[in-house]
This record gives sequence, C-alpha cells and structure tokens, in this order.
Amino acid sequence: HDGALSTGHANSPQDMLNRLETLVLMGMDIPLEAIRQQISSAIDIVVHLGRLRDRSRRILEICEVGGVEQGNIRMFPLFWFEEKGERDGRIEGELVHTGHRLIRSDKCKKAGIQEFMCGIM
Repeated sequence: HDGALSTGHANSPQDMLNRLETLVLMGMDIPLEAIRQQISSAIDIVVHLGRLRDRSRRILEICEVGGVEQGNIRMFPLFWFEEKGERDGRIEGELVHTGHRLIRSDKCKKAGIQEFMCGIM
C-alpha cells in the first residue's frame, strides 16, 4: 500500500530484495517471476544504512526499485555515500546524486511533492 514504511536487515539494497524473495519462497510455492513482480510493484525506494569503519552509521545508498526486466528486478541508484576523508577519527563524506531521475515521479506529484524535487531525487 502506498505510504507504508518498513525496515529490513541486509548488506545492500539488492541483498534486501534477495532476502525478501527468499522469505516468500520459504513460505509459499510461487514462481520466482511472480514474486519479483510483486516485490517490484510494492517497493518504490530502498534506503541502505550501514556502519562505517569509524563505527558511525550513515545512509550509504538510496535506490529506486524499477520493474522486472529479463527476469530480474531493476535497481536504479539515486544517491550513494562518497567518502571525502577523515578528521579527528571520523569519516567525512556526503550523499552524491547519481544523475538518475525517478521513474515513478508521478507518485511524488500525487503526494504533493514539488515537481522539481521529483526530478532531482
């Protein structure tokens, strides 16, 4: 349902989708293609948080989930963490936009998010 938010534990955005597939397969006998179609239609964005070597937690990647193509769920990175160096034992860096424009920007517009925000997210 639109507007839902959830958490999961995985090592990357792609790993999260793989774990979801595995969980469904453990409980039901459904073709993998159908599972992937359901996942790709239900999830719009995956935000991956991770722990850096200085033990801080940061958003490392934000990906848009696309449709299924050639049997695989398409993932489009929107932002990723770019490390800039260290200062006083802390990692410095920032989320960098990858240049990918949202495929599902219509959902942003329906939610009242300004059109220019949908283009740069």
